[in-house]
Amino acid sequence: MKRRSLLLALVTVSSFAFAGDPPQPDTVVDVAVGSKDHTTLVTALKTADYVRSLTNAGPFTVFAPTNDAFAKLPKGTVKGLLKPESKEALQNILKYHVAVSVYDTRMMKEGMKLGVANGQNVVFHVKDGQTYVNDAKIVGSVRAGNGIVHVVDGVLLPPEKK
Repeated sequence: MKRRSLLLALVTVSSFAFAGDPPQPDTVVDVAVGSKDHTTLVTALKTADYVRSLTNAGPFTVFAPTNDAFAKLPKGTVKGLLKPESKEALQNILKYHVAVSVYDTRMMKEGMKLGVANGQNVVFHVKDGQTYVNDAKIVGSVRAGNGIVHVVDGVLLPPEKK
C-alpha cells in the first residue's frame, strides 16, 4: 500500500510545474505561432511543410527571424520563396535556422561553429556583450517544451554549396 501511495505521489508531482516555474509553450512552433512578430516565419514553416518536424520531441534550437528581419531581404525574395516551385529552397533556408539539441546563449562562444539541420554550419560571434549567429543578433530567447527559440534580427541565408 505504501509503494502505491509513493508511486501515485511521484506521478502527481511530475505532471505539474513547480511553483515559480514559468509556463513553457509546448513546442518551438507554438512560440512562433504565439508571436505577432513571427507571422512571416509561421507562413514559411507552413508553406515548406516544416511544422510537423518542429513539433516533434526535439530538442531543438531555433533561430527565429522576425517579420522585420524578413522585410530586410531584397524586394520580392519572400514572395518568391513562398511559391510552390521554391519549396526546396525554402526548406533549405528554414533548416539552416534549426539545430538539434538545446544551445543557450551562455554556451555560444566567439568563433564557435554549430551544425544545423541542412547539413551546414552557423558561426557565433560575441560583440560588445551581444551574441550573434552569423550576422544576425540574438535579441531574445524563449524556452519551449521541445527546445529553445532565439529571436534574431536577420534571416540566416545558407552559403552556396560548392
